[in-house]
Amino acid sequence: MKKKVWIWVLSVVGVLAIATTVYFVTKGKSAGGFEEEFEGMGGVLAQKAAERDLGESILVTGKVVPEEEQKVFLEAENGDIHEYLVTENQVVSAGDPLFKYDVTKIDAEYNKAVRSRDLVQSRLKIEQNEIADIGKRLADMKKRVKNNDEVTQEDVNMLAKEKVQLEMGYEGTKDELTSAQEAINELMAQKKSMTVVSKINGIVVKVNKNVEKTETGSSEPVIHIISNEPFKVIGTMSEFDTVKIQAEQPVIVRPKVFKDREWNGVVESVSQFPEGEGGGDDFGGGGGNVTMYPFKVAITDDTSELRQGFHVSMEIKLGGAQVLAVPHMALMMDEEGLEYVYVLVENVLEKRVVQTGEMNDEFIGITEGIAVDELVIINPDESMHEGMEVDTFDEVE
Repeated sequence: MKKKVWIWVLSVVGVLAIATTVYFVTKGKSAGGFEEEFEGMGGVLAQKAAERDLGESILVTGKVVPEEEQKVFLEAENGDIHEYLVTENQVVSAGDPLFKYDVTKIDAEYNKAVRSRDLVQSRLKIEQNEIADIGKRLADMKKRVKNNDEVTQEDVNMLAKEKVQLEMGYEGTKDELTSAQEAINELMAQKKSMTVVSKINGIVVKVNKNVEKTETGSSEPVIHIISNEPFKVIGTMSEFDTVKIQAEQPVIVRPKVFKDREWNGVVESVSQFPEGEGGGDDFGGGGGNVTMYPFKVAITDDTSELRQGFHVSMEIKLGGAQVLAVPHMALMMDEEGLEYVYVLVENVLEKRVVQTGEMNDEFIGITEGIAVDELVIINPDESMHEGMEVDTFDEVE
């Protein structure tokens, strides 16, 4: 009886040992067997071969900026600001006044210039009348000379000479009047310039009434205006990327302050001139012997949630033809170095030798061997073979 008991105990221990070994071997094989994307899915995975855009993408960084901006600095030669005409967050249009400098001194000079001009105009009028009067007298004397009426030709010549002198003086006075008016016009322009206006349509983001004044003006703006047009993105890219980029290529903009959110955009321009050797800037430089070039991206989606200065990462889609493609992990290689995939046809595996083409990080193009919509096994292993039946599988979109 005791012998039977020991035999039974040893049998149970043996079964448990075998089961434990099988469990750990199986677990070891499955760990890391699938791509992270399909983690947690068991069994055979299949996906329909489909046409995909395998065009290359370029990753760059940049910063959100307004379409335009205007920064107004104090100008030392204009003196002190007399009056501010806008407030922060005010919407302005191009030409709207922002502030005025003190024009008291200019007004005094302007009034003086106007008085001087008026005096010259009065003198000019007197000279015009004198010339007209002497002209009448000269005509009368010429008639009297013909009639021998107590007037000689010498008298006529003397009067004609006097008229010429008056006319010369009159021309000089006209020049004085022109100069006087030019002085007035210059003072008017100077006075007008003392009212600083907006050059763009936008929003006043800063009015700094306490800006520190220096001999050359100021080191920071008195007024800062940004365009109320949609924001854009600026950055720099390497010389290797510039040759691949063209205007209107699609861009995905991902602000770093928003997780899992994207804005659509397009490449607006890439400068023909470098930012500087080595790309030392805020947007991620190349370093070494790589030259960086500025570029600009127009954001086509609503930018109301974005703010000036946000840093973003961008994916520029270079585009490409649609090609038949499968995931990289579907591809296997036989002993002869031929690449192949397993295609599931009526629950039976078919081994297909394929020709590959262009690729991206996730998919590889197939030029020969399979057709669109055929089910390709995307997690093949060494246990699979031609003609193997697959009872169950999961189809991945």
